[in-house]
Amino acid sequence: MTGYLVRRVGQSLVVLAGVSVIVFGLVHLVPGDPVRLALGTRFSQETYDALRERSGLDQPLVEQFFTWFGRALTGDLGVSFRSGETVTSQIAERLPATLTLAFASILVALLIAIPLGTVSALRPRSLVDRVATVISQFGISVPDFWMGIVLILVFAGTLGWLPSGGYVPISEDPGAWLQRLLMPALVTGVVSGSVITRFVRSSMLEALGSDHVRTAQAKGLGTRQVFTWHVLRNALLPLVTVTGVQLAYLLSGVVVVEIVFSWPGLGQLALQAVEARDYPVLQGAILLFAVVFLVINLIVDLLYTAIDPRIRR
Repeated sequence: MTGYLVRRVGQSLVVLAGVSVIVFGLVHLVPGDPVRLALGTRFSQETYDALRERSGLDQPLVEQFFTWFGRALTGDLGVSFRSGETVTSQIAERLPATLTLAFASILVALLIAIPLGTVSALRPRSLVDRVATVISQFGISVPDFWMGIVLILVFAGTLGWLPSGGYVPISEDPGAWLQRLLMPALVTGVVSGSVITRFVRSSMLEALGSDHVRTAQAKGLGTRQVFTWHVLRNALLPLVTVTGVQLAYLLSGVVVVEIVFSWPGLGQLALQAVEARDYPVLQGAILLFAVVFLVINLIVDLLYTAIDPRIRR
């Protein structure tokens, strides 16, 4: 197990190094001069040259990359061209909002997907199965920004039950934090839950039709025991995979939902960095997204070994 973990961490580091090269190259291919955008319309040539030199943009691209990557390994992601703040502090400021929305959304998604997908699999081609299929298809097909606007019109505009957007830290006001979290978490949770529902249904059906389940039933084991130990455990592997992917996606920032609900997350920070050609912020945000995906993939692989002992062997 230790050897497997070391190999996986080593592979992740190699992937991260490759991603950093690609990210750095693609970011610098974006047209536009970040120094001109940071200075505005009125500036002298001396000011322009000084800011360009201070930002390291006067150096060759290869030298810029190794300088940035070397600092990134120590946790120094640079300084924003636009605000003058460190990238680490900007990410840390937005991280609580992103974590809150991501984990609340995945909780909503699982509360929708597991019961709906399980009941649908236990009663295939029934009315419940058809309703579950329609609901999941609706959640996948309807754009999340449209769903968010409808919720704002109904619950904030017409009924006045919830605020239309914004973010309040839970440490300041738990009630206001929960009120502002409900609608964006519901929108992203419904979309993710619709995707997960299909995986739950298909994995449950596959497990129900397997030979070992029929053997357990033939031995006279109870329905609950068969479901818990022979169906549910085998169906958990696809569920863990798709849940991990959805969580990584949510942690990387749901840009459209964040804009609709004025949610100050990492997705909105990355979008603002693209608009301002703020290379350090954009590179830092994308590098963090890559780390999130790699870490969650590693956690999913470790969960596999806990769920299925055959993988350990």
